[in-house]
Amino acid sequence: MSVTEEDGGKLNAFAREPRMKVIETGTGRSRSTILLLLGGVMLVLLMLAVAVAIS
Repeated sequence: MSVTEEDGGKLNAFAREPRMKVIETGTGRSRSTILLLLGGVMLVLLMLAVAVAIS
C-alpha cells in the first residue's frame, strides 16, 4: 500500500492495484466454456420440465 500525507497531517492509504491484462480480439470461446453453457441451459430446461410435470 502506498501512503500519502494530506494537509493537516492525516494519512491516506491507497491499495495497490493489480496489473491489467490485454485480451486479444478474435479469440473465441473455448470448448470447455461452450460445454459449461450448454450444460447450464440443459439443466434449466430440465428443471422447467420437472416443475411443469409436478404442477
